[in-house]
Amino acid sequence: MLPRLIAQIVSQGVQLVGRAFTRALREEYQAMQANRRTVQNREGSRAAAASTRHGLSLQEAMDILAVDNLEKDHVEERFDHMFSINDKANGGTFYLQSKVFRAKERLDEEVKATESADKKDA
Repeated sequence: MLPRLIAQIVSQGVQLVGRAFTRALREEYQAMQANRRTVQNREGSRAAAASTRHGLSLQEAMDILAVDNLEKDHVEERFDHMFSINDKANGGTFYLQSKVFRAKERLDEEVKATESADKKDA
């Protein structure tokens, strides 16, 4: 009778600990998901603020300068080329030059944000 009682107590204890552990894991997973959503919202807000501030989305800026990646040297090279060919002396307009300049500003801000995020991760 005593071994059976001890076995029941141990069994109930193990079940209790198992349920508590499962509940703790579930709560941790939900907290992790909530944190991920918060970070994504923050990143989306940052991108929206940058688009509003410069009047261009990241994709528009990349299209204007015809770049596929955000390498600083490549962006600078494309900016120099686009800015010079749209110079008024070469038949360009101030409007086009300002669009090129704003696109470079937007991409520079994105590069800076990416670099700071990389430094934060390292």
